[in-house]
Amino acid sequence: LIDADPQGSLTASLGVAEPDEVDVTITTILSKIINEEPWNKEDGILHHEEGVDFLPANIELSGLEVSLVNVMSRETVLRRYIDEMRGSYDYIIADSMPSLGMITLNVLTAADSVLIPVQAEYLPVKGLQQLLGTIRRVKRQLNPALSIEGILITMMNARTVYGREIAELLREGYGEQVTIYEDAIPASVRAKETSALGISIYEHDPRGKVAAGYT
Repeated sequence: LIDADPQGSLTASLGVAEPDEVDVTITTILSKIINEEPWNKEDGILHHEEGVDFLPANIELSGLEVSLVNVMSRETVLRRYIDEMRGSYDYIIADSMPSLGMITLNVLTAADSVLIPVQAEYLPVKGLQQLLGTIRRVKRQLNPALSIEGILITMMNARTVYGREIAELLREGYGEQVTIYEDAIPASVRAKETSALGISIYEHDPRGKVAAGYT
């Protein structure tokens, strides 16, 4: 797992209490690649007890994003890292921020495919068109192999009319452009608790509705 968000939400959700205090992060590695300094595949990698490795992030990534503007081939820095790591893992998943900055462009340029989780609320759905447009531009100009896995509706409250209306709005507006998964991930307090505990929903509430939704 690669945390590509300066807020470090993935890092915190994997049990790192203070992401800003981590010494070696994605910023460290990408800075070395930019400056053509040597680095090892093990650099910065942390191990989670549930069997995944992750490269953490913190607020320092915001500073790197600003400096990337002046870097040659700035959209491909993360791709250089991922290309080196591909042989070591079955899957590499990068968690990107929802904004469309330089780090997100790096993620899209490096990715084989994109999975778009969308909260069942009006404003996240409203921002989808801009994101899909960006993905199309990246595919056309930087990464011809990029595809969209689909849109996954999350934090869905199917018992409310509002939740059902948002899901229907999403399917009407985007269903012809991209796959929208029939199974939505339901809203649950138990799911929110996993971030504070640093464990997955399968460890925290394996028989609950959110674990069933992801399965």
